[in-house]
Amino acid sequence: MRSLMFATVAVLAMIAMPVLAQAPAAPDAAGTGARAGHEPGVGDSLPRSNKASNIDAADSQSNVAPTLPQSSIGGHGTPRDFLTAARASLVAGRTGQAQQSLEMAETRALDRSVVADQADVQDPSQFVAKIREALHALGEGDGKRAIEIIDLALAG
Repeated sequence: MRSLMFATVAVLAMIAMPVLAQAPAAPDAAGTGARAGHEPGVGDSLPRSNKASNIDAADSQSNVAPTLPQSSIGGHGTPRDFLTAARASLVAGRTGQAQQSLEMAETRALDRSVVADQADVQDPSQFVAKIREALHALGEGDGKRAIEIIDLALAG
């Protein structure tokens, strides 16, 4: 009887070990929420998503924004190149890629020189405002409106 009990415990332990090995890694001790061993902002990160999200409070499901697919033109281009890529991604239903392209367009368009104490002042450019407006339309789930805004920005 005793040997049967030991055998049962041994079998249960063998079953439990692989299950425990599949547990997700705990967040790092620094409190960044990154996987242990991952340096935030470097390389590919989890979670990943093909859908636009975390643009504004209305579409944010988490305080950790997912890694989006790279823009169809890669990491180099003009703001207009990224807007064109965002439009193509929206037409194809790839909202995550469109968001990434819009964010890259905004980043490239914000390349300006300002006095240090004015760095926090929002850029008054209508072009940048249209990019932000398109991002917010995308955040509201209105891809059609985002395309219309992108078309207006490209026409201007």
